[in-house]
Amino acid sequence: MDNNGFTSHVAPERANAIMSQLQRQRRAAAIVVPTDDNEIRARLRELGQPITLFGEGRSERRDRLRELLTQQQEAIEAGVGDTDGDRQMREDDQDQQDQDEDGVVQGEFWSEGSEAILAVRQEIARMSVKRAARRIQFQKQERNIHVETHTEHRNKIKGKLQGIELFGSQTADRPVSITRFSPNGELAACGDWGGTVKLLDIPNLNTVKLVKAHRERVGGISWYPNATLASSGVSKDSLNFASAGGDGLIKLWSLASQISGTSQPLATLAGHDDKVIKIDFHPTAPLLASASHDGHWGLWDVRTSSKILLQDGHSREVTNVVFNGDGSLLASAGMDSVGRIWDLRTGRTTMILEGHIKTIHGLDWGPDCYRVLTGSADASVRCWDLRMVKEVSMIAGNSNGVTDLRWFKGTDAPSNWPEAANGVSDHEQSSDGLARPPPCSPKFSGTFYISSGFDHNVRIVLADTWTPIRTLSGHSGHVLSTDVTNDAKWFISGGYDRTVKLWSREDGTGVYG
Repeated sequence: MDNNGFTSHVAPERANAIMSQLQRQRRAAAIVVPTDDNEIRARLRELGQPITLFGEGRSERRDRLRELLTQQQEAIEAGVGDTDGDRQMREDDQDQQDQDEDGVVQGEFWSEGSEAILAVRQEIARMSVKRAARRIQFQKQERNIHVETHTEHRNKIKGKLQGIELFGSQTADRPVSITRFSPNGELAACGDWGGTVKLLDIPNLNTVKLVKAHRERVGGISWYPNATLASSGVSKDSLNFASAGGDGLIKLWSLASQISGTSQPLATLAGHDDKVIKIDFHPTAPLLASASHDGHWGLWDVRTSSKILLQDGHSREVTNVVFNGDGSLLASAGMDSVGRIWDLRTGRTTMILEGHIKTIHGLDWGPDCYRVLTGSADASVRCWDLRMVKEVSMIAGNSNGVTDLRWFKGTDAPSNWPEAANGVSDHEQSSDGLARPPPCSPKFSGTFYISSGFDHNVRIVLADTWTPIRTLSGHSGHVLSTDVTNDAKWFISGGYDRTVKLWSREDGTGVYG
C-alpha cells in the first residue's frame, strides 16, 4: 500500500482522479455559503445565474451556489481570465472593506446577548469548574498506573465484548430512527419515522409507555441526567426525557402515565424553522441543546420552557449536538462536513473539526472531556484532541457510512460520580472541598465506542488502539441508531428494517462483572 492508502493494483490515473475528487470535495466544503435563502438568491443573481430552477428547494439552491463558487475558484487557480462574476466578487469585497458605515463585518462577528444568556454562561462556568477540578485530579493519579496494568485491563474488556450476541428483537410499525437507554438501563426510549416514541422495558422489550409525540419522524431523544435512578430524586411526575421531531418541535415528557397513545407532554419547545434532528441535556444545568435543519443549534431552559439561544456557525443543516462531561463545551456537526467546538462560558468557537467530506451524523465526547469522536457518511470516524487542537486519529467506520456513534461512559468516570448536596461528589472529600478520587485503578469508562451504519451492522471498537473487536450483524437494512448501558450489559440498535434489537453476553454480565 502506498502513502496515499491506494493498493498497488489501482491504476495511477484512477488513483489521481480519486485524489483530485476528494480534494475538490474538501475545497467545496470549505467555501462559506450564505444560509439565508434571500442572500443565496442575491448571490446567484450577481453571478448571472437563475435565482431558482424548476422544483429546486432551498438546500438544492445552496448546493448549486456552492458548486458555482467552487468552479469559479478553480478557474482563478488555473489562471483562466477573469469573468464578470470574478470582477464583481472582487468589487463587492473591496466595497465591504471600504464602506464600514454600511455595517458589514467580515469574518467573525458578535451580537449583543441577553441577560438570560449571561446568567446561563455564569452558571455553567461555576458548575463546570468544580467538575473539571475533580476530573483533572483523577487524571493526574491515573498517569501513575503502570502500562502492564492497563494492558491487562484492556484485554479483560476485549474478552468481555467479544462475547456480545443477539439477545432479542422487537418490531415497529415504521423504521426506527433513534434508540436511547435510560440512566438506570431498565428502559429504552425508541422513536420511529411515524412520530411515535415507545418506552421498552429491558430485557423483555415490552412496551411500557407509548406516545404519539410528533407529526413527523422522531429525530432525537435524550434522557434527563440521573432520571430513573433511585438516588437522584427525579420523580416519575417530573421531566424524565425529551423528544425532537421533523415537525420542528421539542417535547418534554414524564414517566407518570403508563401505556397511552394520548399522553400529553409537560411542555413543548418551539423556535426552530425546520426539522430538529438531535437533542442533548446538559449534565448539570437545566438546559437542553438542539440541532436543526434550519442551520442553527439551539439552547433551551427546561425550567421555563424558553429559548435562550439560536446559534449560527454551520453553512448547512446542523445534524448533531453533544455537551462534554464538564458541561463547559458543546460539540456540533452538520451537513457541511464540519464539526465545531463551542465554549459555552464565552460563546466562542474554540476549534473547527475539518477533514470529513460528507455529512457528519455521529458525534460524542469521551469521558476525559477533551477528546471528541465524529462519524460521517464518508465511512470514517475521526478523533479530535482539544489540547492538541488537531485530529489525532482517523478510524475506518461502517463501510457505507456511519449513522450514529456512542463513546462508552461507564459509571467510574469522574463526570459520572453522583453529586452531593454541597455540589461536589459524594466520594470522600479532601480538605480543599474537592472530591478526592477513589484509589486509582484503570477505569472502564472510555475504553470503547460503538457505531451503527448503512452497512446493516453495529461495530464495537477499542478506544486506545482503535481496533474493531466485534461486529453485531442481524439487521436487514440500515442501522440508524445504537446505544449501550452504563454497565455495558446491554447494547441496543434500531433500523430501517423496522426492528429494535437487544444485544448482550450469554451470561448477562457487562464489563464490570
